[in-house]
Amino acid sequence: MFPTDYLIFLQIILFLFISPGPPRVVIVSHTINYGLNRSIWTAFGDISANIIQAILVVFIIGSFLSDNPQTLYYLKWAGIFYIAYLAYDTFTSKIKSLNVKDQHLKSSLSFYKDGLLVAGLSPKAILFFGTIFPTFLNFSANIISQFLILLITYVVLDFLTLMIYGLAAKKISVLLKDKPKILNTISACVLLILAVYIAATQNF
Repeated sequence: MFPTDYLIFLQIILFLFISPGPPRVVIVSHTINYGLNRSIWTAFGDISANIIQAILVVFIIGSFLSDNPQTLYYLKWAGIFYIAYLAYDTFTSKIKSLNVKDQHLKSSLSFYKDGLLVAGLSPKAILFFGTIFPTFLNFSANIISQFLILLITYVVLDFLTLMIYGLAAKKISVLLKDKPKILNTISACVLLILAVYIAATQNF
C-alpha cells in the first residue's frame, strides 16, 4: 500500500531540508574545517538518528511523548549544550592547513557521533516523526511497507541535501584554505548563534 498524499509529504520534507537547521550547520562547519570526505560521516550519523527516531516515535514512545511534553524541553537543552560544545571544539581545534591531506585530528567515529547526537537531540525531528509523519500512514493497510517508503524517502533526501550543503561549504573552504583560523572562528560563531537562536525561539 502506497502512503497517503505522498507528493505532499515530499514537499514538506524538502522544505524542511532546504531550511538551515542544526545538522546542516554542523556539516557545513565540518566540511569547512576538515573537508567533505570526512564530513560524510556526519551525514551518516544524522540519517542514523533519523531512522532511530522514526522507529521509536512511531512504534514505541509516541504516546509517552504526548503524555510527557517536558521530555522535548530537556532534549532541546541537551541539543543546545552539545551544539555549544561543538562551537568550542571547533574554535579551539588546531588545523595547520586544509592543504594537509593527512588530518587525523578527529576520527570518523567522532564525526559520526556529532551527526548522530545533533540530529538525535533535535526536538523538531522528534515532533515531525511523532505528529506529521504518521498522518501520511494508512493504519488500516500494510503499515510496514508505507513506513519503509516514507522513511527511505526521508533518509535519501536528507542525505542528498546534506551533501549539497557540504559541497557549498567546500567552495567556501577553497577560498579560505590558507586561513584555517578564520574558518574555525566563522564555524564556531555560526554554531554558537544557532545554539542561542534555538534557546530563544523553540518552545515546546
